[in-house]
Amino acid sequence: MKFHYNFFLLLLAAELFSCKGTFQFSPNQIILKDTEKNLTAKNIERIKLLAATDTVRFIVASDTHQWLDETADFVKSANAQRSISFVIHLGDLSSTGIAQEYKWFYEIMSGLNVPYLTAAGETDLMDKGAVYHEMFGMEDYSFEIANAKFIIINTNSSVNNNDGLVPNVSWLKSQLSNNTDNKATIVLAHTPPFDKNFNKNMEKQYVELLRADSNFKISIYGHQHAFNESTPYNDGVKYIVTTSMKKKEYLIISVYKNGYHVNTISF
Repeated sequence: MKFHYNFFLLLLAAELFSCKGTFQFSPNQIILKDTEKNLTAKNIERIKLLAATDTVRFIVASDTHQWLDETADFVKSANAQRSISFVIHLGDLSSTGIAQEYKWFYEIMSGLNVPYLTAAGETDLMDKGAVYHEMFGMEDYSFEIANAKFIIINTNSSVNNNDGLVPNVSWLKSQLSNNTDNKATIVLAHTPPFDKNFNKNMEKQYVELLRADSNFKISIYGHQHAFNESTPYNDGVKYIVTTSMKKKEYLIISVYKNGYHVNTISF
């Protein structure tokens, strides 16, 4: 219960220090160590050093929010799995966006035996995502490993007055087309396109880009706090949603040249 206890103390401190008075401390201060900065770029470099194999096997989890103890249990379970190349957390790393929450998240996830990456969730982009950007970096990025290309994109249309520019479908289109080796393509994000918080003016274009790409294999999301595997557009394209840390489940996904396999793990 250590992290749950600390979380509520943090909320109490935020309330006290945000009131008018003589206190000069702000709970929104960002003071990160160098080891806590630019984690996405650092971990992609670690992933690129992995030996190439015919199958890429990775873990997908999502939505930590205030469930820090459960996230610590997740790390223990993930470390017990064999032949995992990396972990991708699909956002809402924090509940309030305060820097201390990210420090706790970093402390927990640093216990993983493999590199980890993140997609930005809505709570991560509060206050324009200042802490998230300093700790992790880019909202939209891609990388390749073995026979697979991974595209991580911000789909949180409901935050930060994004003027209809989220998701960045032009960037997504360029990433899908820039695949001369025809690697199996996996798209990951926080908010699924069929969710009410996705930009409905972008939904059709986003979905059609995935449908039309011959290398596209699977897209995976968080946000909804419940596992779901479906073809919501009746076009043969499968969308997978993983659950929250509260539910104590995550996915192990194996991707190979001509397909993929998904396992749900409880811990």
